Amino acid sequence: MAVEKRLAYSIVQFLRDQTHSGALNSDEQESLEVAIQCLETTFKISSSDCHLSVPQPLREMFLNALLQNDNVTIPETSPSPEDTERAEQLKNEGNNHMKEENYRCAVECYTKAIDLDLRNAVYYCNRAAAHSKLGNYTEATSDCERAIKIDSTYSKAYGRMGLALTAMNKYPEAISYFEKALVLDPENDTYKSNLKIAEQKQKEASSPIAAGLGFDMASLINNPAFISMAASVMQNQQVQQLMSGMMSNAVGGPAAGVGGMSDISSLIEAGQQFAQQIQQQNPELIEQLRNHIRSRSFSGSAEEHS
Repeated sequence: MAVEKRLAYSIVQFLRDQTHSGALNSDEQESLEVAIQCLETTFKISSSDCHLSVPQPLREMFLNALLQNDNVTIPETSPSPEDTERAEQLKNEGNNHMKEENYRCAVECYTKAIDLDLRNAVYYCNRAAAHSKLGNYTEATSDCERAIKIDSTYSKAYGRMGLALTAMNKYPEAISYFEKALVLDPENDTYKSNLKIAEQKQKEASSPIAAGLGFDMASLINNPAFISMAASVMQNQQVQQLMSGMMSNAVGGPAAGVGGMSDISSLIEAGQQFAQQIQQQNPELIEQLRNHIRSRSFSGSAEEHS
C-alpha cells in the first residue's frame, strides 16, 4: 500500500498546486478541494505526511515520460481552421501576459493553445520561456525538446533550451545548444552573448576560487545591487574581524614570504578560506547571490515572443 499512498500523495500535491495557481474560478477550486478530501480519506493521508513526498513533482514526471515515450508522435491531421484561429488568439494573449510579467497566466494560455494545435512548435517554445521565468527549468527543457522535435530548424527553441540549461548550471549542454542556435541563425547577437556567458560560467565553475563560493564572481562584481549588498555586509563587525583574521593568516602565515604571499596558490587558498567562512556565517546571503545571478546574468529578459 506504500506505493499507492505515495502516488495518491503526489496527486494531492498536484491538485493543491492547481488550486493555488490562480487560474481556476471558485466553483472549480471547490471541486478540486472535494477531490482532495476524497483522496485523503480513501488513502488515509494528509498534507502533513511529508515522508510520502517524492523528489520530482508529478507533472514533471509525466512530462518526462511523455517525451520519452516513442508512441507519442506529432498528430498527422491538422487542426480545424477554427481551432487554429483560437490557438493563435491564446498565443497572443500569452505573449501579452509575458510582457506584463504574468507568467503563470502565460503558461495557461500557451497550454490551451497547445491543446488546440499540438503541431505548432512556437506554442511549446513560448511556454518554455514562461516556465523559465517561473523557475520551472525542467518543464522548460521538456517544452524545448518537443518544439525541436516538431521543427528541428527552429533556432529559438535551441536558444531557450540553452537559457534553461544555463540556469540549471548545465553549462556544457547549454553551450552545445547555443552553438546549434547560431548555426541556424548566425547573426543573432543574443545567442552570441548567451554563448559567451555560458562559456564564462563554465570556466568559473572549474576555477578554484569560484568553486569556493559556488557562484559567478564576474556577474557579482558587475552587479550594482550586490556591490551595495557587499558594502553593507562589510560594515558588520564579525565580517570585518573575519577579513582581518584571514589576511593576517594569509600574509603572516607559513605560506607567506618576507613581503607577503609568495605565490598565487597562497592567494587561492586564502580566497577559498574566506569563501568557506562566509558560507558558514551567512548561507542565506550566498543563496541570494546564486538565485539573483542565475535569474539575471544571461540575456533574453527583453526577448520578443513569436
